[in-house]
Amino acid sequence: MVLTIIRILDIFLFIITAFSVGYLLFFAIMSMKENMPRHKEAKKKNRFLVLFPAYNEDTIILNSVERFMKHDYPSELYDLVVISDHMRDDTDSKIIELGGEVLKANYDNSSKAKALKFAIEHKGHIDYDVIVILDADNIVEPTFLNEINNAYSSGSKAIQAHRVAKNRDTEMAILDAVSEEINNSIFRRGHVRIGMSSALIGSGMAFDFQWFKDNVNHLNTAGEDKELEVLLLKQGIYIDFLNWVFVYDEKTRSQSTFAKQRRRWVAAQFSILKTSIKDLPKAIWERNWDYADKLIQWIMLPRVVVMGFAFCFAVGMLFIDWVWAIKWWIILIVLMYSFAMAIPDFLVDKKLKKTFHKLPLVFVIMVFNIMRIRGVNKKYIHTKKGVK
Repeated sequence: MVLTIIRILDIFLFIITAFSVGYLLFFAIMSMKENMPRHKEAKKKNRFLVLFPAYNEDTIILNSVERFMKHDYPSELYDLVVISDHMRDDTDSKIIELGGEVLKANYDNSSKAKALKFAIEHKGHIDYDVIVILDADNIVEPTFLNEINNAYSSGSKAIQAHRVAKNRDTEMAILDAVSEEINNSIFRRGHVRIGMSSALIGSGMAFDFQWFKDNVNHLNTAGEDKELEVLLLKQGIYIDFLNWVFVYDEKTRSQSTFAKQRRRWVAAQFSILKTSIKDLPKAIWERNWDYADKLIQWIMLPRVVVMGFAFCFAVGMLFIDWVWAIKWWIILIVLMYSFAMAIPDFLVDKKLKKTFHKLPLVFVIMVFNIMRIRGVNKKYIHTKKGVK
């Protein structure tokens, strides 16, 4: 009887795991297709509102603003606005000296969603074409706005740029960088290369200004990027991905910050899934494949959890029946092969190899995060950057 129960559980969990691994494998393969075609040079220069929500980011925001102001885009056609929340007055003054604008906020329970609403309340009356959202630590190249302008003029109303790591100076930062590139390959490049929408990532994003103005008040949680995805995909708006347009993002250096960040992300995913899963049958019926695909993504467990479970079952089943273990070893190999395809060559070096011993720790962190998500999505968890 015990073996029968174990066998049933084994088959059930294997089917769930195999689906997740098959999904990841398919889009990892798709991400390796031919290079993505770039948008044609736009004849019109659109007007941009560039937002930097910044909570207690005095140590990094000035460098980001200074670098952005070196753009080759006409300065009269973009306004750079920092939503300054719990930042020093001298930092705000320096932002203004650099050519930016400061909107002073001071929320008791801060969030990016509140900052974005606050910005639209103050700037929504101006006739912008496109809104760009960046994090306080983000650095972009001088051609960034031109590339966004080309995509927007080609018809893209929602755009995600390629966010990459600007630091790999600790083991956790290396793992964070690799994780993001796997996401870029599978959930962004792999999707758009077969005509499906890219996933958003929270920064390096651009939207039609009028659409954002009409929808920003629907953002209420710490997972504002996922709320934006739901709004866009339910309305049938395609999310483009510019693989060649880089946004350099500072990766988390410490284990505690990494854990807090992942806990916030997992909580946001489960929260938005809880409210949106009821839409799956309708999305399939109406052939809204982008939205259906997004809901399926959120149903799946985090990749490192899938990998950890596959390894545990592969080893555990050896002590029960080695034949049962074979399929788990196969699924584990396929999963690792999918990751190998998704990780770009420039990240495969000695630094990466030295971080492998951290994977069991990351697995434990993610499992505990799943068990401790209650209420997290309703409060702001700040992940401090700019310090080791």
